[in-house]
Amino acid sequence: MRRVYRGLSGILLATLGAFATSAVAQEATPSPFPSRLAQAIAPLDVNPDGLSGAGALVLSEAVAASRYVLIGETHHTREIPALTTQICRLMAPSGLTAMAIETGPEAARVVDSAMRSEDREARIADFVRTHPDGIAFFNGRDEVRMAGDCAATAGPKFKLWGLDQEFLGSSGPLLQEMLASRPGPLARAALTGLAAQDREATAAALASGSPFDLFLLSAKQDDLDQAAAAVARDGGARVRYLFGLLTETRAIYQASQSGQGDANGRRARLMKRTFAAHLAENPGARVLLKFGANHAYKSLNPLNQRDLGAYVAERAEGEGVSALHIIVLGARGSVAVYGGVGRPAVVRSFDRVDDKGSDWRKDATLAKAADAAPGSWMLVDLRMLRTKSLLASAPAEWRDLALGYDIAILAPTFTASSVLGVEKPATR
Repeated sequence: MRRVYRGLSGILLATLGAFATSAVAQEATPSPFPSRLAQAIAPLDVNPDGLSGAGALVLSEAVAASRYVLIGETHHTREIPALTTQICRLMAPSGLTAMAIETGPEAARVVDSAMRSEDREARIADFVRTHPDGIAFFNGRDEVRMAGDCAATAGPKFKLWGLDQEFLGSSGPLLQEMLASRPGPLARAALTGLAAQDREATAAALASGSPFDLFLLSAKQDDLDQAAAAVARDGGARVRYLFGLLTETRAIYQASQSGQGDANGRRARLMKRTFAAHLAENPGARVLLKFGANHAYKSLNPLNQRDLGAYVAERAEGEGVSALHIIVLGARGSVAVYGGVGRPAVVRSFDRVDDKGSDWRKDATLAKAADAAPGSWMLVDLRMLRTKSLLASAPAEWRDLALGYDIAILAPTFTASSVLGVEKPATR
């Protein structure tokens, strides 16, 4: 199949300069990177009945060889859950223990309990209406469908593992679960008082739309400290665990809000600890992990942190197994973003191909084969770009991408997903 090289963006051609053969050389030697990039690109078609195209073979072979498969994504699209479902189907025949997801352990437990039900979307919608902002990301219609499809494919033992902190509106369901766990009289009295405050805070947040009015961020620290003392005295193990989730979640959001306390680092360490605990309980587990793109880098991520992906890469190497890191982004289209407490998601459009700035998605799109179908996805096998000479001549963006991921998958268009339990998304 003939590849078109001349279409690479200006920034790619400018950066991929050649090294002079001598100090007085008049002509530079052309860089091998553009042609190698074109060779690393393969078409990939993602359909409800499976994957096809040359990229499907590359992906299936890489998945089959891996115990851990990580998807670094853009949240709240329709296309990534569709691709994830197909990756579940690739993994399931050789065993798929769990999907680790970017939500809290208790929120994941809620989704896990509903994902095999025919009315799972209605059940999650009811939960979201009762507990606004109680679930991160898996309040999306397409995510819930994907969870059900993966569970059906992987079998009855398949589980969702929530590794992250809980979400902004999680205090209500956490406090309910604590009270249902039969704490002693001191803890019960304290938790009952907090639950009343939570209901008032939720009503205020629904009226304003501001997450800062939710109990998790508006509660008085003295009240939480007094409740913590009571829980420590007679709350019991389950209540102490849940109260710890609540306070850790609050601390992460407060650090993020204030810009102090290394919120991202604290969050990454929490996810690593939680994942390690699951693996200790499930030796030899084969896991699909689905997180935002910054979390899944096998190297330092763009925030200059070793996040969950780096931990998984190191762990896999120590175990003598393989971890496959896949980034999935879109060239253009729309995504859904947070719109406020109890509010619809906001749909925002984007176009990385026509933007003036540099972007690997633009470079890959322009390097696409001339005879490729217009709606075809693209798979870039970044492992082919990791030779010393190629990395030396590659633009910094491509170099960081190739060191952070094994495979890049580019959808031609993203479509915003809808959020359950709220009205139709607004457009901005």
